[in-house]
Amino acid sequence: MSADVTTPLKESALARLRQFDAGAIANAIETFEVRLRNEGFTDGSIRATFPNLPPVVGYAATARIRCSTPPITGQPYHDRTDWWNYILTIPSPRIVIVEDVDERPGLGAFIGHVHANILQALGCVGFATNGSVRDLAAVEQIGFQLFAGSVGVSHAFVHIVDIGVPVKIAGLRVAPGDVVYGDRHGLLTIPLPIIDQLADATERLLAAQQRIVDFCHAPNFSLDILRNMVRQRG
Repeated sequence: MSADVTTPLKESALARLRQFDAGAIANAIETFEVRLRNEGFTDGSIRATFPNLPPVVGYAATARIRCSTPPITGQPYHDRTDWWNYILTIPSPRIVIVEDVDERPGLGAFIGHVHANILQALGCVGFATNGSVRDLAAVEQIGFQLFAGSVGVSHAFVHIVDIGVPVKIAGLRVAPGDVVYGDRHGLLTIPLPIIDQLADATERLLAAQQRIVDFCHAPNFSLDILRNMVRQRG
């Protein structure tokens, strides 16, 4: 479900979510039963380029690109100032989600050092694509997280074909304004109706998991007690 971009969430709420990893948040979302357990997250075909950077959470600004052939009606991204204007219509912090719809996704990298700095100046905290990225050392130095399916050398004929439309990357469907969370494990969307309750639910779930972990090292460990603890948690 897309966020209501007219009423952005408080930074304090987003900051609480950044305390957790994606696996913990995914587990907590399941407890609300607001979507199927095989939906709402990326598969293993993309991953964080800089796994040691902290988690990012923000509102999705979306686009679709092609790379392998010269644009017919679109222009290269650096000629599309409307793209930058569109990004600013999304509340900050922003995460840019770009679907490469080319016949050869990843042939051209949409983002490198210069574009990462532009996006960061526009209040973006991360970028995700099923395509490729480049200039890794320079981008990592500014602390800008990239999620990608591959690393590339050239931007080839990269050009934007759609702005502000629903996209799909690595099995994850994202609409403009969706709340997106990402860390070294991948990306997921957070359903807006539960977002105010999600941090508390995650903390409760982690506490229950820790009790199980602690019991695994306890002198009175037994399978019967373990089974009961796991049953109560689930």
